[in-house]
Amino acid sequence: MTPSAASSGPGAPGLDIPAVTVTPGGTATTSVTVRNDSDIVEAYSLEVVGDCASWATAEPPRVSLYPGTSETVTIRLDPPRSPEVRAGEVPLGVRILPTEHPESVRVPETTVRVEEFRELHTELVPRRRRGWLRGRYRLAVRNRGNSPVRVSFTPDQAGEELKFAFSPAEPALEPGESAEAGLRVRTGKPVWFGAPVVWPFTVDTAEAGDQEAARRDATAVRAPLDAEFVQIPVFPKWLLAVLAALLALLLAWFALVRPMVRSAAKEAATEAVQPRPTPAGESDGQTPGTGSGGGPGGGPDARPGGQGNGQSSGPGGDGTSTGVGRQSSATIDLQTSGGQTRTGTYRVPENSVFGVTDIVVANFQGDEGVLTISFGDRKITTIALETFRNQDYHWVTPIEIPENDTVTIKVTCDKPGTPATGRRAPTCHEVLNVSGTLGRTTR
Repeated sequence: MTPSAASSGPGAPGLDIPAVTVTPGGTATTSVTVRNDSDIVEAYSLEVVGDCASWATAEPPRVSLYPGTSETVTIRLDPPRSPEVRAGEVPLGVRILPTEHPESVRVPETTVRVEEFRELHTELVPRRRRGWLRGRYRLAVRNRGNSPVRVSFTPDQAGEELKFAFSPAEPALEPGESAEAGLRVRTGKPVWFGAPVVWPFTVDTAEAGDQEAARRDATAVRAPLDAEFVQIPVFPKWLLAVLAALLALLLAWFALVRPMVRSAAKEAATEAVQPRPTPAGESDGQTPGTGSGGGPGGGPDARPGGQGNGQSSGPGGDGTSTGVGRQSSATIDLQTSGGQTRTGTYRVPENSVFGVTDIVVANFQGDEGVLTISFGDRKITTIALETFRNQDYHWVTPIEIPENDTVTIKVTCDKPGTPATGRRAPTCHEVLNVSGTLGRTTR
């Protein structure tokens, strides 16, 4: 009772299965013929063995044969479209096990050729980046094909304003392997004033050195990835407004305030040097009736008149005034974890007024995120952290903050930077110094 297998092709040797080629994601079939050469009725179980056993089946998996009869069993191959099914030749065996005589088991073998397919999956993050001259992006690429590839990146832009650099330029990937590449985008000229400029561009991912094969494989066609670089001006609009306001204040000072101050000072000086008028009846500093002779009103008991002259009384009443301010400063040191938002405050003491003239904010790590500075309910500025390392603001006319009001710094940390040590910091770290005059109010 020996099972036998034969191919459908002419001249094929016994117990051989025809070789077959299959495309991942598709279906292919081959066959094996089982013959009962015994003198009893025998049942045979067929099981696919080998590296392709997980995606190959025998149809039907069991046959019963009378003596001298045979039956052809189809071997169906359904490999998934997955990197786990490598391209190349894979051995295939079919174990034919008789029920009555298991010692007569046979395992005819053949070879399955798995065709190649290419599939690359790429992600570009972030899709939008802001900066003065340059921006950094991250490309995550995965080889979803079943053969090793070397990946190349091709940038494209409508003009020639942007320069691109990839690192690494052509990463090599095994099937199912992933890799990351850095993309640096740079512009040639800064934007000094005005609105931000948006530069759109695309990045295409392809297999390096095998462009014709990639074109033949329809599944390898990918849409380019879209991204933007937003070039922000060096001097923002609010700074132009501040400069215009300062210029207007200077013009107002020289045109209006300064002449009035000089005129008032001149009038005060003129009044101070004018001689006082002599009271009526007085002459050469003598009071009538006080001579050495015995004139009217004279005598040893006579007293000069004009008692009380030279005395004055100032106006009374309550009032509120601000004392002379002293120089003062405060520092807010704030550390924020990535992806979080924190605030730091300085509160003006009671019975005091803080006249702010200067603020300096430091981003010495080069963190990325957003920073907002407020005086009480007034928002002073909002600025992206990646646009500066040190930033200072000055006011000719102090901004007064009343008692119990606050100076607030609010930081949203997108990504901690890298300080001078060369290792990325675990948190964003910003320092705000605010200075001016701190005066006391009296009632």
